[in-house]
Amino acid sequence: MCGIIGYIGFRKASEILSDGLKALEYRGYDSIGISTYNHATKEISIKKDVGQIKEVSKKLEFEKMTGNIGIGHTRWATHGVPCLENAHPHSDCTGNVVIVHNGVLENYNKLKHELKLNHRFASNTDSEVIAHLIEDELKYSKLKDVYSAFKKAISRLKGSFAILAMIKGEERVFFAKLKSPLVLGVGSNENFAASDMTPIVKYTKKMIPVDNNEFGYFNQFNIYLENESGAIDLEKRMETIDWTPQMASKGGYPYFMLKEIYEQRDVIDQILTSDVSKGQELIRDYEKINIVACGTSYHAGLILKYLLNKYKNKLSDTFIASEYPFVAYPDSKTLVVAISQSGETADTLEALRFAKKRGAKLLSLTNVNGSSIPRFSDEVIYLNAGPEIGVAATKTFTSQIAVIYKIIFGGSIGKKIKDILISSYDAFEVIDRISEKIYKSTDVFFLGRGISYPIAMEGALKLKELSYIHAEAYPGGELKHGPLSLIENGVPVFILAPNDATARKIHGNLKEVKSRGGIIISLTDVDYVADDSEHVIPILSDKKNPDLSIFSMLLPLQYLSYRVAILRNLDPDKPRNLAKSVTVE
Repeated sequence: MCGIIGYIGFRKASEILSDGLKALEYRGYDSIGISTYNHATKEISIKKDVGQIKEVSKKLEFEKMTGNIGIGHTRWATHGVPCLENAHPHSDCTGNVVIVHNGVLENYNKLKHELKLNHRFASNTDSEVIAHLIEDELKYSKLKDVYSAFKKAISRLKGSFAILAMIKGEERVFFAKLKSPLVLGVGSNENFAASDMTPIVKYTKKMIPVDNNEFGYFNQFNIYLENESGAIDLEKRMETIDWTPQMASKGGYPYFMLKEIYEQRDVIDQILTSDVSKGQELIRDYEKINIVACGTSYHAGLILKYLLNKYKNKLSDTFIASEYPFVAYPDSKTLVVAISQSGETADTLEALRFAKKRGAKLLSLTNVNGSSIPRFSDEVIYLNAGPEIGVAATKTFTSQIAVIYKIIFGGSIGKKIKDILISSYDAFEVIDRISEKIYKSTDVFFLGRGISYPIAMEGALKLKELSYIHAEAYPGGELKHGPLSLIENGVPVFILAPNDATARKIHGNLKEVKSRGGIIISLTDVDYVADDSEHVIPILSDKKNPDLSIFSMLLPLQYLSYRVAILRNLDPDKPRNLAKSVTVE
């Protein structure tokens, strides 16, 4: 998973690229690089290194690079370890062809073997093959047109890719896309390409999503986009987004994650304006419903399954998207609901392709307009949470659940969701104190029952991905079937105990943990649970609909993981080995 950006226009390219890569760094941050082309001097420059954009840019003095054309890349390693040689951009043998690539080339070993006779390779990446393929076509093919040579080279690739290329002598940036995200930004006397709109939105709100098997080029004034059937009408494809540059900035907060936790009180009204009518209609019409998602979105999918089974009497199941093609049997009578914050999650997209081949109806819930999953789906519900930059999903998870509740219960549920959600900020002071008690722990457990169990799973996921503490979640009833052997003196155990039908049962689990020396930290509004707990995070339950209690737990658990990461001197925006949008399988 990587972030790429390209620019051509009247501004200094190095500044656009460097600034843009800061916005894309959530997609990968183990190495950074940019390349610029000064058409006046006919010079292509490349600067890259291991590290994050701020340190690498300062070290290599990106701002001194000249030219109004350029491409850049921020990397999350898939092929080849993070090192200078493997950082992008990559060039051909002559230095006349420079590329950046996001994706995975499945046939790169075969291509590299074929090219080795006439080419020198400088890295261990799959991506470098692309530059040499273009060089090969320019040198040896009979194609006189540079763009035709580019297309011929791209046609030999198998796998997934979003590619940007510069070629010496050309005042254009070439691009191609297959299964990896790519959008074009249409400016005034300048044009852009990037993995998403976050690095472009400060310059233009006009976006052209690029679909699979599409390719083209852009110069300062024009964009050409085509597929195998010919040129594409850009006016019909163009979309206008409503994101602002301020949405993609920290807004005075030290970290994006903290900003995105706090801004949920401001965006909840916007989230609750999401049009869910198509989702309600499809759920009414289909008896067999498959839900596919990954990571945090999978936890939202479990909540959707719970509500469908309990309130709509539907035959529904939730699948981890990467497993779906191996275990599921969708057909024309199946509604498949895909949940993805980015709209680009590779495993979820593959699950949808599998379902579509079998005739299923596709509905997606996503936060990013024009991304691949909604474009592939029959219907889409947008979450309206605005851009989320922190790698850990916070406001997008809340928005997924809020929209799911609106689908099930209708728009009138919105006020209760908002009131309960906003009340949960009151727990943050308590969490500050609890975080001080647990941040040195090596193991932490989360227990829940019913609809609280997916929230326990999310709490464990957030804590492990941000603090690197081993954290696990279990349904309370499973405690005696193995996990209890891991409880010993001093092990923190979070008990999710809202005032609902599960309260008595989860209290019994609390007793089992306490008798083995575990430290009980309860999220509860039940007196007898609180009385048996060392620490209590107060929550709020709704008497008429106890299942709304989860909105009282979301923000406290997000804030807990943030605080523990800070106490462990870790960057909560950039957890190790992870990227925001998982665009490779």
